[in-house]
Amino acid sequence: MEIKGVVDLSFVDWDGKISSVFFLPSCNFRCPFCHNVALVLHPETEETTPFERVEDYLKKQKTWIDGVCITGGEPTLHSDLPDLCLKLKEMGFLVKLDTNGSNPMMVKALIEKGLVDYIAMDIKAPLTVEKYSKVIGINAEKLLKNVKETVKLLLESKIDYEFRTTIVPTLHEEKGIKEICRSIKGCKKYVLQKFDVSVGKETIDPDFSKLKPFTDKEMKIFLTTAQRFLPNTKLR
Repeated sequence: MEIKGVVDLSFVDWDGKISSVFFLPSCNFRCPFCHNVALVLHPETEETTPFERVEDYLKKQKTWIDGVCITGGEPTLHSDLPDLCLKLKEMGFLVKLDTNGSNPMMVKALIEKGLVDYIAMDIKAPLTVEKYSKVIGINAEKLLKNVKETVKLLLESKIDYEFRTTIVPTLHEEKGIKEICRSIKGCKKYVLQKFDVSVGKETIDPDFSKLKPFTDKEMKIFLTTAQRFLPNTKLR
């Protein structure tokens, strides 16, 4: 398993948990607002962190760290993801998976084998080919069926999970959030994330690095809209 980045200690990547974060390379989406540009487009240019190095750190910090968040890129593209999850579980850590939902078979296998404890799935846009394609930067016709299948899988599972949407100016509006909420009705948790790129930070489409994010007031309007359908929606 190639680990292309590590955050040793995070208080924000897993609600209520102290975690380490592993970044895995490559992604099958090309979301224009994505800020992990090298990780997605040129993963070979990023230094690989040997698992032995992070394993040693985790062992030393076991009394402090609750679990490991595996993110990307898109982790489910890697056939050896279950092996990584198994190693972490055997070390006594909880495992959280961040995914775009495009590989339901991998997600199902991880759940059935008890290799993940929490899944955070991105719902990029309303679940139509036209709207999803616009937000993920490629034609979503073949991928959207898989995304919908993963949504259904999580809605019917007993695992802890959340759906989340990053709210991006020019890509999202209230009407779209309503559509998303209807498609995940009854979910355990829905999170609206504010798109905000640090000064000087790249995005896959350079124009998005210049976008002014929605204001806190505007984000609260999105929240109020979502909570009419899903009372357990929160802002992050």
